[in-house]
Amino acid sequence: MNPPVLVTGATGFVGSAVARSLLARGHDLRLMVRGNSDRRNIADIPAELVEGDLSRPETFARAVEGCRYVFHVAADYRLWVPDPDRMMAANVEGTRRLMLAAQAAGVEKIVYCSSVAALGLIGDGTISDEMTPVSEDKVIGIYKKSKYRAEQAVLKLVREQGLPAVIVNPSTPVGPRDIKPTPTGKMILDCAAGNMPAYVDTGVNIVHVDDVAEGHLLALEKGVVGEKYILGGENFLLGDLFRMVSEIAHVKAPKISLPQSVIWPVAVVSEILARTCGIEPRVTREMLAMSRKKMFFSSDKAIRELGYAPRPAREAVADAVSWFRQAGML
Repeated sequence: MNPPVLVTGATGFVGSAVARSLLARGHDLRLMVRGNSDRRNIADIPAELVEGDLSRPETFARAVEGCRYVFHVAADYRLWVPDPDRMMAANVEGTRRLMLAAQAAGVEKIVYCSSVAALGLIGDGTISDEMTPVSEDKVIGIYKKSKYRAEQAVLKLVREQGLPAVIVNPSTPVGPRDIKPTPTGKMILDCAAGNMPAYVDTGVNIVHVDDVAEGHLLALEKGVVGEKYILGGENFLLGDLFRMVSEIAHVKAPKISLPQSVIWPVAVVSEILARTCGIEPRVTREMLAMSRKKMFFSSDKAIRELGYAPRPAREAVADAVSWFRQAGML
């Protein structure tokens, strides 16, 4: 038996796709899962399961013990949280402690799943890449700030302690097995169901989740320690994306693009209700602030250096809509 490969966050959308790609390559798997996690995404994957949680660093040593490689995909991914400190602790300190545990265990190489949220963003429609300048004061939203800090922590460990880590920065993955669903998956689901009469336009980069998973493996095989690689697909204005979703789902496309000034009072009320009644808000002031910048990115570095080859975004959306329908969510 070969040394196992650890995947954290394996029950999630991206993590389960990474696990499947590793399995297809013939790797033996160890999957770190939370005790109360929904395990439908890995029910058919032969793997050793080990309980662990980013908020419980004492679980890391057992998870990484004897592993040759580690794919750290786990993260608290929500665009609104009632307790930002808990998200920050899990995503930043949890990541740092897991990196140290992996290095102490003699892991040969680590692929850390960051996000384009941690990168510089020009925002006016100009395409950003790994070299676009970034600073924390320009990063909007607690989730994005947590991913920025976590990425900086990993880079610091690479520089100062020789951590054998490669960083990948997925853009906005869509596709099958989005069981929660993710915030983007929820938008696609709502649009495909005809439940989106209006929207606030912005720009997003859409990529198939299975291409993101393949990019993780290419980063393991060809990525340079300390380097970052954007794993993206195609850039879309949100209105164009919704028109494509509607065409695939055979529903009417939303036609009304609302200015932020109209939605801002709704966001304020939504946040008040969320804090007083525990109802997750559909829109927040942070979401609106983020939407002011078009999140357009280039994957040219990954294509050039890793052999990354993302499929057309239309296939990703079609697979997402098909899976939502088969899962009874649409």
